[in-house]
Amino acid sequence: MVRKTMEVFWTRLLKPPSGGHTVTVPFPHHVDPSSVTEPLGKIPSHGSRASLLGGSFDPAFRRGGGFRAREGYANVAPASKPGGMYMPNTHWTWSFAIVTLIQTLVTLGLECYIFANFQIQEIPNDSPSSKTIPTFLALYSFGFLYELVLVYDALRMKNTIQVIGLCICNIGLLIYGAVQVNQIRTAVSVLADMDTISPVVWAQSEPFLIIIPCIVALGTFLMTFVAWKLYDEFAWTIYKHISADLQMKRRYLTYQIYIALLKFDFFFFLGFTVQFLVLVSSAKMDAEFALTVAAIPVTIIILVCGAWFVRRETTAGMVCIILLLFAAMGYFIFKLFRMYDPLTSPQYLPARPSMTFFAIITLVLIVITIINACLCTNNFNRGLKPHINKKKNKSEEKTTELSSNLTQVPSRMMID
Repeated sequence: MVRKTMEVFWTRLLKPPSGGHTVTVPFPHHVDPSSVTEPLGKIPSHGSRASLLGGSFDPAFRRGGGFRAREGYANVAPASKPGGMYMPNTHWTWSFAIVTLIQTLVTLGLECYIFANFQIQEIPNDSPSSKTIPTFLALYSFGFLYELVLVYDALRMKNTIQVIGLCICNIGLLIYGAVQVNQIRTAVSVLADMDTISPVVWAQSEPFLIIIPCIVALGTFLMTFVAWKLYDEFAWTIYKHISADLQMKRRYLTYQIYIALLKFDFFFFLGFTVQFLVLVSSAKMDAEFALTVAAIPVTIIILVCGAWFVRRETTAGMVCIILLLFAAMGYFIFKLFRMYDPLTSPQYLPARPSMTFFAIITLVLIVITIINACLCTNNFNRGLKPHINKKKNKSEEKTTELSSNLTQVPSRMMID
């Protein structure tokens, strides 16, 4: 009797009214659907209301789409495509990128004018002084372009250490710009005595050569200020990546310093080598010239392998890299000795101040790189490898489903 009464109650309650389309409502678990002789009742669904409980139509609600639509979530496309090219996405990352870009464009424009003016008025000759100005200007321009690449890489990887290193590197470019003034004055003076260039070239170039260090000094100040702001911004990213483990954060910091040093080692080694090949050894193709040319690809391989071994935590590989870095340190000490040895110093005179600057900076970087390589090797097998080798989570590569596709959570129960 009770069972029959329940069946009648449900069938009358769920009886469809005239008009409107219907949606099937599941039967309660305590009623046996097989005992029902009439079709199950249906509830009308009206397009003008989001719920039978009242209220206006909710524009976030969409029919279809399975569970997500039934729960009232709106399907919104992600803001950006996963795996796309990195773009600065905060006020300070944009500021750092814009400051370095403007600095690069202005200095490149001035360097190009000086180079063109020199090339137009010079009479071609084989003097080492004739190669000094083009080499300095080309190397200086390459320095700013390489720095711009490292800026993009530092912002993309949110590498605080590399950002700080870029500010220090900019100070190095500032010093080199100041050294460049005296070097070009000397080269123009030598060429003027040889009647291969007019002394007017120096008067035309000097104001621009003085402006360049001033612009770099201003850029260094602005980069340092923005880097201070980025330090706080990137600190949260490192915290999320490594967690609050202080020991692990120190190991990760050592790893970041080591990777950044390898990138700067490449530029200063290349700068020294190019000056040596063009200004010193270009006149004589001896064994030293051949070894210096061969050292360029070998150095690139060493730096790439140094980064690869530390990521894979290969102890034997890191020991080899450290030994090779000691060999590189001995090479630069030998070059410094030859530059100031009375027997060999004359061949280095056209570029000695600039080469000395690059050699000293490279030596300092190699010493610091060796120390950090030893620290990184000591940190092997202590839990850092998964952090530096793991791929980005989907939540980091693209916005998650809950964060991007769900515009709002329904505040009331909704019945389809």
